[in-house]
Amino acid sequence: MLETDLLATRIATAQRDGLARSKTVIPAGPFTGMLTEGGHPMASYAVATEPGERVTDLADSVEVLRAAFPPGLLRFELIEQASPGAADLLIAAGLAVTARIPVMTVDPADVTVPEIPHGVTIQRVTTAGDATAANAVAHIAFGAPGEPGVSGEPGPAESGGSVLARLDGKPVAVAFWSGVADGVAEIAGIATAAEHRRKGLATLVTAYAVRTAAERAGVTLAWLTPGDDGAEQVYLKVGFAHVADAIHLGEQH
Repeated sequence: MLETDLLATRIATAQRDGLARSKTVIPAGPFTGMLTEGGHPMASYAVATEPGERVTDLADSVEVLRAAFPPGLLRFELIEQASPGAADLLIAAGLAVTARIPVMTVDPADVTVPEIPHGVTIQRVTTAGDATAANAVAHIAFGAPGEPGVSGEPGPAESGGSVLARLDGKPVAVAFWSGVADGVAEIAGIATAAEHRRKGLATLVTAYAVRTAAERAGVTLAWLTPGDDGAEQVYLKVGFAHVADAIHLGEQH
């Protein structure tokens, strides 16, 4: 197996194991449904049951999952190199590709940490107040509806965490890492306040999130999926490399 395929399999396995801690698990042959009860539909999807194994037969897996998911909302999030054959079979079964996204990885030991700009401080979020501030930055930056909520005390770093950058004391950028499984964590929710973009803050918080996750939570492999080509360029500066491809599939409407 190619090294990139091994990385893809390791990520998909860690993703499956990490999701299973907080989701309702629906076994369905080559796929496993991960349901978030009462949550946003995008928070529920199916992943590979045995990453690294070729999928040659869907059997009744799609029917089982359709029965478990809300009508018309069955989704799959797979890493193509870790589930060879799966996408073609799902397309033949009536699912449609909704996204193809690069999967990028970095060994925390190889991260390039940029110099901190004048007036900027960055720290791991360890209090409810800082967590509320961090979530507010992400909420507004991503254009989420409604008002940002109040956050509770952060849990242990192994269960996920974040770093928050401030400019002259004002929260301006944030990056999160997921719960850790087998030394693997996803870096996500990288956000910068609109008025402070293009100043290198996304690069800064991404690098610090990886380094902090390694130091505090034992992460040995960090991964992420860039939202666009511009974001990919930011992550390349940190040391991430494109090693695999995520493919998302959903019901046709």
